[in-house]
Amino acid sequence: MSARDYDLEPFWMPFTANRQFKAAPRILVSAKDMHYTAEDGRKILDSTAGLWCVNAGHCREPIVRAIKQQAESLDFAPTFQMGHPGPFRLAQTIAHLAPSDLNHVFFANSGSEAVDSALKIALAYHRVRGEGQRTRLIGRERAYHGVGFGGISVGGMTPNRKVFGAMLPGVDHLPHTHDLEKMAKSRGQPEWGAHLANDLERIVALHDASNIAAVIVEPVQGSTGVVVPPKGYLERLRAICDKHGLLLIFDEVITGFGRLGSAFAADYFGVIPDMITFAKGVTSATVPMGGVIVRKHVYDAFMGGPEGIELFHGYTYSGHPLAAAAGEATLALYHDEELFANAARLAPCFEDAAHSLADIPNVIDVRNIGLMAGIELAPRPGKPGARGYEALVGCFEAGLLTRITGDTLACSPPLIATKAHIDQIFTTIGKVLKAIA
Repeated sequence: MSARDYDLEPFWMPFTANRQFKAAPRILVSAKDMHYTAEDGRKILDSTAGLWCVNAGHCREPIVRAIKQQAESLDFAPTFQMGHPGPFRLAQTIAHLAPSDLNHVFFANSGSEAVDSALKIALAYHRVRGEGQRTRLIGRERAYHGVGFGGISVGGMTPNRKVFGAMLPGVDHLPHTHDLEKMAKSRGQPEWGAHLANDLERIVALHDASNIAAVIVEPVQGSTGVVVPPKGYLERLRAICDKHGLLLIFDEVITGFGRLGSAFAADYFGVIPDMITFAKGVTSATVPMGGVIVRKHVYDAFMGGPEGIELFHGYTYSGHPLAAAAGEATLALYHDEELFANAARLAPCFEDAAHSLADIPNVIDVRNIGLMAGIELAPRPGKPGARGYEALVGCFEAGLLTRITGDTLACSPPLIATKAHIDQIFTTIGKVLKAIA
């Protein structure tokens, strides 16, 4: 290992076992295209696009150039009662990419902020329409919607909630759709499980539709280990929301910008929500940015009131010049290199490669859709997460960056991947899983 000129201890690392990491750190010092370079000089193939976010690959010259040029000409400009060209141009491009009449964009700085923004927009929407009693929010078990109090309230991953006390009031949860007995090792969308959406009718009957503002779901649950929606499930949620006047929010922080081979999962599944939250891939993670895309009828409800500020919400860095420049360059790169189409072309071989691991000892499930895969391992008796962590470390030592959630490995490579990269990813994972069995 190279000598360090810094101390590891002062940095309190997020979502990390700090003592465990600092005893045997894994430090990345540079990156290019599909690879990181580790502190010891080894090339590490990135099978996770960083954290589901580096969709265009690392350190792409057009994006780097756009950020540099923007920093030299306009470092910051407020978007409260002022403006600059970047977010207007970027919003126009995003609105053009989004399906149907999802045509207005509210910018934030992360997926967590995007979710909290969407929840607030939902509550305010019903209020400006004269139905301010619609304050209940419906999330889903095992959901990840960021780490703001709104996001963890509608979210359903127990470790993210349990130590923080009371959540937002008036939140209920749909059941998750993960059932090993009925779905294990399905390719793409499972055939079983569409009926699970009907639990929304039970929740509506319990609280009454007149009190419910919105339902928020990830089209594909990512951070909990790639849980793919059953066929017909999202369509059924949309129908129930329409029946009872509930807004449907898709959290596409992970699935947005090409992960399934289309601009958004809403396109892939043919289900149009009332709002889409996004982040990560919009700038290929070069500069933090997130946001909410809303349908015309949602935006128009705010514009029909008296003159003045329509929504008392926003962030200092909403539509930041550097983020907007990075977003414009990233979306142009997706278009010019046809990266969404590349992801769609690779999806079948990605599926085959992922399912080639299905018969390895202790692999209890393989789930996939688009360029997303989850490989779930049987937990060691009395030590949940131990086998997954061993796989993470083993893969890193073998030159592969992967991600774990408990005992599930997740793969989501940059959209510039080739078949050779995919073969390397799953061959490496297979060797590591056999070695730690």
